[in-house]
Amino acid sequence: MASVTIQAVTKSFGATPVLHGVDVDIADGSFTVLVGPSGCGKSTLLRMIAGLEPIGGGEIRIGARRVNELPPKERDVAMVFQNYALYPHMTVRENMAFALVLARLDKAQVQAKVAHAAAILALDALLDRYPRQLSGGQRQRVAMGRAIVRDPQVFLFDEPLSNLDAKLRVAMRSEIKELHQRLGTTSVYVTHDQIEAMTMGDRIVVMRDGRVEQAGKPLELYDRPANQFVAGFIGSPAMNFLPGTLRHDGGTAHVELADGTRLDAPPGVGGIDGQAVVYGTRPEHLMLVGDGDGGIAARVAVLEPTGMDTFIACRHHGIELSAVFRERHEFAPGTTIHLQPDLQRAHLFDASTGQRLAA
Repeated sequence: MASVTIQAVTKSFGATPVLHGVDVDIADGSFTVLVGPSGCGKSTLLRMIAGLEPIGGGEIRIGARRVNELPPKERDVAMVFQNYALYPHMTVRENMAFALVLARLDKAQVQAKVAHAAAILALDALLDRYPRQLSGGQRQRVAMGRAIVRDPQVFLFDEPLSNLDAKLRVAMRSEIKELHQRLGTTSVYVTHDQIEAMTMGDRIVVMRDGRVEQAGKPLELYDRPANQFVAGFIGSPAMNFLPGTLRHDGGTAHVELADGTRLDAPPGVGGIDGQAVVYGTRPEHLMLVGDGDGGIAARVAVLEPTGMDTFIACRHHGIELSAVFRERHEFAPGTTIHLQPDLQRAHLFDASTGQRLAA
């Protein structure tokens, strides 16, 4: 096992820069998730760690070794790809053993390592099958087994679950996390799915346009997003955003929305009187209140009961809002409801920079 240190790493494709001085510290034995929208540079960064893409500038270290110029085979990493990358003419056993055979390990060692990985991943009964005879989930486990047998210092996962159906993705998330808990090998996992990031990672690195927006533990990013982008990207359904003006009245502060609605600002929030701000509240942090109890007047557009929760899509003067309640409701479309944000869990962002106004 080893830590991975990424310092001031840059990358361009031709005249187009794609990474702008990225700094990430990945602790030894941790499970770090790189997450962000398509095109943010997360897969490029993973491929640079693996040695599949040259580094434009900066430095990458695996353990104490600088690996900028090292070829992939000398970095002691194993990568699991989105498309599995299995050899169709080889059996599961042969696919898993291939790298070991190339490394000229003796036959007994190869058999022992393959058997050990197969036992961990419940592949014992499939060792003599070919990839075409396997389901998508089984193929993904074979791809993981091929990585495990190499006993690398670092596992690299490049969106490994994106080809699976929704139910299987949930199952495989648990399998990969359990595998990491068992092996303890440093893992770097790339995904655009923030649910995967939240449920799997010890630490999440949120990227946008080739830059790191915020890094931290999953619940740290959920509870205290550094800016409006992170706030909107982390959490499902996404956070609601209401533009308004910050007003200070003596020792208290409130936000005045365009229609005159007043919302109390989070306790101790910064900012100056008259500042343009964005009020953020998560759908699960909205409470139903009576007509005369203030809150945000919202017209119901769609109601979606899921059994456990009730999801409500509504609008407030042209602004889309979402609310999630554990109780069951049956509001007809067009009904006006009043929603009160949980003040202790509300967020305020500067409208021009998107940065969080510190509380």
